[in-house]
Amino acid sequence: MKDHVCIAAVSVESKSEDTAGTLALLRQWAARASGEGAEIVLFPELSVCGFIPNHPLGDHAAWLREALLVARRAAEPVPGPSTQALHEIASEMGVILCAGLLEDARNLLYNSAVLVGPEGLIGVWRKMHVPMFEMPFYSGGPAPPVVATPFGHVGINICFDALMPESTRLLAAHNVEIVLFPFAADPAPGTQAAWGEWAEAPLRARCSENGVFGVACNYMGHVVCAGVEQTFPGGAMVIGPRGEVVASQLEGGNLLVATLHRDTLLQARADPDYLYRFVRKDLYGPLG
Repeated sequence: MKDHVCIAAVSVESKSEDTAGTLALLRQWAARASGEGAEIVLFPELSVCGFIPNHPLGDHAAWLREALLVARRAAEPVPGPSTQALHEIASEMGVILCAGLLEDARNLLYNSAVLVGPEGLIGVWRKMHVPMFEMPFYSGGPAPPVVATPFGHVGINICFDALMPESTRLLAAHNVEIVLFPFAADPAPGTQAAWGEWAEAPLRARCSENGVFGVACNYMGHVVCAGVEQTFPGGAMVIGPRGEVVASQLEGGNLLVATLHRDTLLQARADPDYLYRFVRKDLYGPLG
């Protein structure tokens, strides 16, 4: 890991069926984050295509048919037009971007996150654990990769994945140092503080269990699709490798910028109680 890594988490208000407008918005926020020194910029889950709300109160069958058609129309291959647009933004700003989109894998759709840098597409992650209300839209993905970047070894867990200990452990087994956690969650009463209270415990656990940095960013804005609405509060936080909260944005803002220090990682992993040292690879198989 680089000695000092400046990272930004940006809650943006993406709209379904307006990919071009959303990419323009991502460009604006990437420019602002870069201007504040960010080298990696994290956007929320499904930030490119917009989140499709999924709690219908009326005719469920009619809603599902319309919403699935919207999802199919919004989905793109990876690489594809949006990853190319993200590449152009990353090249222009000199940063690495993480953004979410519906991935068209021909017969299946995936809720995916892409990592794109000035040189192009770095990696793709598919949400592994799909909540019940989201199951009609996309399938669960495979074990997540870890990629080497100029700033460190990076992996991604998408939203619900962060609640499952195995998700981050799979990354740790491949020497991850920085885990990005893009979210789209709206726990009651629908404020950033409520999201922070809901997300903090699992994020702190995932980072302390594995001795990694975690950077989380939540979706923001009101989304409408097929007659169903949902509102997301945004929010962001950075967690250190001992499970400590390094920084947070939970009071209405869009942008969180923080610096990760390699020495903090080294100190945590030099601790006698560094938990990953005690992992029994002979018992856990791929989780070791």
